Amino acid sequence: MSHAADAAWMDALVATLRATPGIVDAAKPSPAWRRIGGNGAASVWSVALGPSRFFAKVADGQDAEMLAAEADGLHAIGETASVRVPQVIAIGHAASAAFLVLEWLDIASGGRDGALGRALARLHAHTAPRFGWHRDNTIGPTPQHNAWLDDWATFFRERRLAPQFALASRNGYGGALQRHGERLLGRVDALLDGHQPRASLLHGDMWAGNASRLADGTPVVFDPSTYYGDREADLAMTELFGGFAPDFYAAYAEESPLPDGRAQRRTLYNLYHVLNHLNLFGEGYLARAEAMTAELAAAAGA
Repeated sequence: MSHAADAAWMDALVATLRATPGIVDAAKPSPAWRRIGGNGAASVWSVALGPSRFFAKVADGQDAEMLAAEADGLHAIGETASVRVPQVIAIGHAASAAFLVLEWLDIASGGRDGALGRALARLHAHTAPRFGWHRDNTIGPTPQHNAWLDDWATFFRERRLAPQFALASRNGYGGALQRHGERLLGRVDALLDGHQPRASLLHGDMWAGNASRLADGTPVVFDPSTYYGDREADLAMTELFGGFAPDFYAAYAEESPLPDGRAQRRTLYNLYHVLNHLNLFGEGYLARAEAMTAELAAAAGA
């Protein structure tokens, strides 16, 4: 869905905002819309009502749960008071579209620095007795399964890697990827042997495009794919596509020291995201996925 100007969802979104106490004054000014981005899953908009400005994400009606899960993730992170997230203003739907409205934040350049490292460590200090979350969500538009499990290696194998390998098979990526993948799935326990992480509250999609700062330097994160897991999974993704400053890692480690053996676990955790990119964007990621899978299978003795 292109989510071009559509009177039905636009009217529904504005009506929802106007029904939210304290958001818009009684003058009911005409809304001003500006599309500011998006992808195949959702479009994003700036909507202004008089002096009030909001960020709106709009998706197909069938994707309402994706936006509801994102709102839940923002609430969960926000409640920790560890790192700034945009406040959820409203969520709703029209006949053919669903929408999520957030406060407008004036984002400054940079921000993936020591202040964010300390804030992320404080977020990860919030833990649960098990791995998972109270609901499924998405990683990008791909379903992400979060049913609770007691064991991290089992969770990562069954809830993260196995569904991505299965989806890759359905998308026609067989051969070496699936051969190495079958070997790897049988040896995830060996790769994580002796590693007993706490179940930390994670952002879940912690790449550079989902983190920034406000003008006063306050770090801010958005677009979460939240669950309770190994905190190293968030840190691993910060290194997958780059963009985080050296003092981000130094500040994190000072706030919350990390165990040995991270390099191999980083590859394991980032394989999940590389497989997801393969499934979303195509065979440009195939060689990297095959190489990572083969490397990990070999390291596990498979």
